[in-house]
Amino acid sequence: MAFDIDKYTKNSTGVQWADLDFDEFERNPLPEETLRTLRYMCDIEYHTVCYLRDLLTTPSHDEPAVGAFMTMWNREEFWHGEALAAVLERHGLRVDFDELKATRLKLGWKDRLGTVKQTVIGRLVGNDFVAVHMAWGAANEWSATAAYHRLAALESHPVLVPLLKRIAQQETKHVAFYASQARDRLAASKKARVVARLALENAWGPVGSGVMPETEVTHVMTHLFAGSEGRKFIRDIDAHIAKLPGMDGLRIVEDAMDKRGIAS
Repeated sequence: MAFDIDKYTKNSTGVQWADLDFDEFERNPLPEETLRTLRYMCDIEYHTVCYLRDLLTTPSHDEPAVGAFMTMWNREEFWHGEALAAVLERHGLRVDFDELKATRLKLGWKDRLGTVKQTVIGRLVGNDFVAVHMAWGAANEWSATAAYHRLAALESHPVLVPLLKRIAQQETKHVAFYASQARDRLAASKKARVVARLALENAWGPVGSGVMPETEVTHVMTHLFAGSEGRKFIRDIDAHIAKLPGMDGLRIVEDAMDKRGIAS
């Protein structure tokens, strides 16, 4: 079924949490390892605006449906960050979007290099870059959805669990857009299939890697996906990716787990 971009943009809203009793976090605080994972998730959700900035210099910016989606997607991801920041604040951990943005700006040329790189790649690949972007986005959103569902399964907190499920529900819509676009665009172009496969095999990393310290990436992947139950989630992500045209046999997420020595 085709993704209805008009319906999505019309109905897009920020994730809601005002009806949840956040006082419960003070009565029933979350364990340290969960807070550490939530901090990682919060930072990455807030980082979305920088990712969007980089993509505005690529052919994706010229596609009306993609541009409309990215606008709403960025807004929704920001509110995911706000919701997680509110949870962290109830535990004495303050995460401020403006402070994170200022930190990015202080990176100077290292930060701007991401934009330059995306621009150069986009010009070299041409319009097929959009297919690569969509396949990459699908892999990331499948990973994010799995992470929220997995953390909800690991926790029994009466407030955190429904919040995570609400965020995951919005992430599922993001998956639907990226995956539908990727399937259509990859099916239409052999070049796109070749470039997307090369990119995913050689450059993809867990969501947040390259932005967050490697110790935090490993912590999150271990916390969420170590052990047999966690590995099922990982293999399910890879199975979805492998069903995209030209991506059969890819196991990029499980390879990332193995690379970091995370036990199955």
